[in-house]
Amino acid sequence: MRPGRMPGGFNINEMMKQAQKLQADMEKKQAELAAKEYTATAGGGAVTAIVCDSKVKTLTISPDAIDPDDAELLADMITAAVNEALTMCKDEATREMSKLTGGVGGGLL
Repeated sequence: MRPGRMPGGFNINEMMKQAQKLQADMEKKQAELAAKEYTATAGGGAVTAIVCDSKVKTLTISPDAIDPDDAELLADMITAAVNEALTMCKDEATREMSKLTGGVGGGLL
């Protein structure tokens, strides 16, 4: 048996090269995704949340959305906009990593 060959014809050296390439590709994609911004709105645009790297980067609230008698509605709009932007961020990361791994990982990323 030749060096690097395993029973069944597997070449451990080739497998290691593929694993290293996959790791490099994943690191590059993670850096790209970390720099990307995701924007979501709620209340017909009264609240806008911009998320980058799974963190709220900017939150904009229209003065018309501020009603001292209905703070709960404003809180709901903020929550909805932030959650939507975070979901967009997570969903794209899952899709992009799944493309690289061929679906292996079961959503662990």
